[in-house]
Amino acid sequence: MTEKHIVLEDIDPVVFYGVNNGHLQMVKSLYPKLRIVARDNVIRVLGDEDEMAKVEMDLEAMRQHVVKYNTINDEDILDIIKGQPTKADSVKGVLVYSVSGRPIKSRSENQQRLIDAFNKNDMTFAVGPAGSGKTYLSIALAVKALKEKAVKKIILSRPAVEAGEKLGFLPGDMKDKIDPYLQPLYDALEDMLPASRLQDMMDKHVIQIAPLAFMRGRTLSDAIVILDEAQNTTPAQIRMFLTRMGWNTKMIITGDMTQIDLPRGQKSGLKEALEILSDIEGISVVNLTQKDIVRHKLVTRIVDAYADYDKQADSKATSGSHHRSTQETNADTRI
Repeated sequence: MTEKHIVLEDIDPVVFYGVNNGHLQMVKSLYPKLRIVARDNVIRVLGDEDEMAKVEMDLEAMRQHVVKYNTINDEDILDIIKGQPTKADSVKGVLVYSVSGRPIKSRSENQQRLIDAFNKNDMTFAVGPAGSGKTYLSIALAVKALKEKAVKKIILSRPAVEAGEKLGFLPGDMKDKIDPYLQPLYDALEDMLPASRLQDMMDKHVIQIAPLAFMRGRTLSDAIVILDEAQNTTPAQIRMFLTRMGWNTKMIITGDMTQIDLPRGQKSGLKEALEILSDIEGISVVNLTQKDIVRHKLVTRIVDAYADYDKQADSKATSGSHHRSTQETNADTRI
């Protein structure tokens, strides 16, 4: 009698084994000649060598299914053991799956342009309004690359700038102080990676989240690097960030030019970078619009209303400036 140990790497064993070990019991029933015992992330299989080779192949296929889709059910297990594609395999255009098994893919033409630009270029700028999917899709692309082992790590960064508020002194260590600025990145990651797996990746620095100020002096290689909220960088900051790029690295820079929180009179580094780099080979700029917003329907209406308000304000400012100029000209003529 042969014995083999199979290690379940890169997945949550609880998802693999199922509720009350239901998935494992199903595998046992389909291989009655084998003795299958699981503990933590290790499965012991004892029995006939030919049968063992088949169950080892099926268990690995099940593991890969969980890695890719974050979930597995009885129907998937039956399809895998029969050597057939699962239902999830037939869905096209999916980047990754959420922890609940929901497919994450482009939901508009411009979002697909962002995906295509990322695949073709090493540096991509994604610019658009709140809710258009810039950050979420960027992180999905990074998680996909990491799962496919195209890169060794994901590095996520944001400038630590308050949105019109002064938060003052924040208690705790450095991580506690910067976490409030980085929470949107945590939210996206938590939607795509099981909690235990995400924590393990962060502990091992496979996924790194850091404020922009900590990037100086680093060379970022074998990584997907995302700079979020880049409209709040200064020209010096974004120049420093962009020149951190190392071998086998792709960068995505996201921003919304309507939500600049820099001090009045300070030029946005993102705006300057777009003026300087838009025609450089290997760099792509994707502009998303209100039509790409995928949050609550009110978000689109709010963005549109503020855009109209800004246009009216600009028009009044221009009109007022022209009126003052005319008055000054008439005064000069009278003199």
